[in-house]
Amino acid sequence: MANTFFQFKQFKVDQAHCAMKVCTDACIQGAFTAQYLSATDITVSAILDIGAGTGLLSLMLAQEVPVPVTAVELDPAAAMQAAANFQASPWADRLVLTQEDIRKMTAPQPFDFIITNPPFYEAALKSGHAQKDQAMHATNLSYADLLDAIGRNLREGGEFSVLLPYVQFEVFTALASTKGYHLRKILRVKQSVKHGYFRATGIFSKTQGHTETEELAIYDENNHYTPAFEALLRPYYLKL
Repeated sequence: MANTFFQFKQFKVDQAHCAMKVCTDACIQGAFTAQYLSATDITVSAILDIGAGTGLLSLMLAQEVPVPVTAVELDPAAAMQAAANFQASPWADRLVLTQEDIRKMTAPQPFDFIITNPPFYEAALKSGHAQKDQAMHATNLSYADLLDAIGRNLREGGEFSVLLPYVQFEVFTALASTKGYHLRKILRVKQSVKHGYFRATGIFSKTQGHTETEELAIYDENNHYTPAFEALLRPYYLKL
């Protein structure tokens, strides 16, 4: 699902000028995570965005959380577009783009919070298109690699947000638990009230406790946005 225009208060990213689409799934993760950070007691002074793409998640968090955000992206074209989007935004002084392989990165100072929309599928047929495969499949970054990167770059007591297809999210959660990470909050996402869950985004930390569970349907029975979806995305979408 993609949206032609995306609003960051007085800043817009036009999909027609982006190397990759602005997807509803990622918008939900960004809004959900920004909402969580605005309401939580966790002290956040620096955020890391792993696999930043064209910078959508970094921009969403920068709008709502007034701290520096470092975005890491391996693909040169996506990194170039993200850097341009950052420079065009009102938060350019707080956004940094690094073109780097996160598997080799260890930040000088660990981050308080990490957000990532990683490659979706570890065991699925590839499309034959190298850039698409890298973005949608764990061609260069497995879930184990991702968790290792998070472990190297997340401060003790920090938290992270991840978005995955619903079934893969369960696989990732089980693997994360072997690394000592616990699912603290989950948003289960449906395409509509008539569908089952197809995406999940969650907040993880090494603090044990009850998992807070929420669900969100994007469309109602008449194929209109649900009130819950509109409330979550209204600070960002141009036409809601």
